[in-house]
Amino acid sequence: MFMIKEMPLEERPRERFLKYKTESIQSYELIAIILRTGSRQESVLELSKRVLYQYSNLKELSNAEIEDLLKIKGIGKTKAIELKAAFELGRRASNEFFTNSIKLSSPESIYNFLKDQLEMKTQEHFIALYLNTKAELIKKETLFVGSLNSSLVHPREIFRHAVLSSAASIIIVHNHPSGDPTPSKNDIDVTKIIHQNSLMMDIQLVDHVIIGRNRYFSFKEKSII
Repeated sequence: MFMIKEMPLEERPRERFLKYKTESIQSYELIAIILRTGSRQESVLELSKRVLYQYSNLKELSNAEIEDLLKIKGIGKTKAIELKAAFELGRRASNEFFTNSIKLSSPESIYNFLKDQLEMKTQEHFIALYLNTKAELIKKETLFVGSLNSSLVHPREIFRHAVLSSAASIIIVHNHPSGDPTPSKNDIDVTKIIHQNSLMMDIQLVDHVIIGRNRYFSFKEKSII
């Protein structure tokens, strides 16, 4: 079995990346560049193909948690962190590029903006979206990961980001890993607390959207806020 150093120079992923347009490089080759090394049993290219095959596509792989990646033979803690860091950098770069061109004027637009990031997550992610006076996104902040309850949600933290970014309004979003976006009592209680604080701060809470599998729940649409 050939290892990277035994491959012809022109077939090695780093050399191909330098020589050809990046669009012509296969996804598994890019993963191989990140992982750098394989094992005695397989090359990094074979490992990368297996990682990608395990998750079917890059979207699912990018949403995998570190503990999930560690279940793949040949992926240790360092490789798992390198993969997650690479996907996180790409996600942040994408957010910075598109931020001011994104207008979030309806629950559906909010759902479409975040569904790819959230609907496959195995834990709840609580995200705040900060908007200007034109309902354009100026900042997106993941505030915590875990079950949503009033003891974990700190309105001060939510509105601190709003003040620092000069936001005119905010939208809060979280996911239900079960796939069912129906709000729990905790979801409703937390939303009411944040809404009360938004009135005191004079920063509008536009909506709270819960993302499930291929569907969503909007507190605004249901006139809860």
